[in-house]
Amino acid sequence: MISIKQLNERDIELCCELDSKTISLWSKKQWANEFKKDGTKIFGLLIKNFVIGICVFQVVLDEAQINYFVVNQKFRKKGFGSYFMSYLIKRFEKLNLRKLLLEVSESNVTADRFYSRFDFYNVGIRKNYYSDGSHALLKEKKLRTK
Repeated sequence: MISIKQLNERDIELCCELDSKTISLWSKKQWANEFKKDGTKIFGLLIKNFVIGICVFQVVLDEAQINYFVVNQKFRKKGFGSYFMSYLIKRFEKLNLRKLLLEVSESNVTADRFYSRFDFYNVGIRKNYYSDGSHALLKEKKLRTK
């Protein structure tokens, strides 16, 4: 059974485990800090009670910044990421947010294509942003507000 739920500090180990098996972006201390930030929400995509995806976003006024989005490699290209992103977009629209923002490495062609399918478009670039020297593509998606 697939479900999506808001994660909390008790789920730090699950977040660290999935992160270490995928993009290795944050340390345990950084994960703990994410759970404490005002306006930050962390959602998990689960099959039964197994976390296969995580999204971390921060709401500021009428925008949401997606700071982290990942799906376990074993579950990629099977529709789980699209299901998760579609759910989140609908949730953001219900909150009457105007737009979503995120950044992705220009070298991560797969992720860039994924976000493009959800009508994220390039609005800027951060040169040499990542440790490998690649640029960050700043992407935005306009939302339908009610």
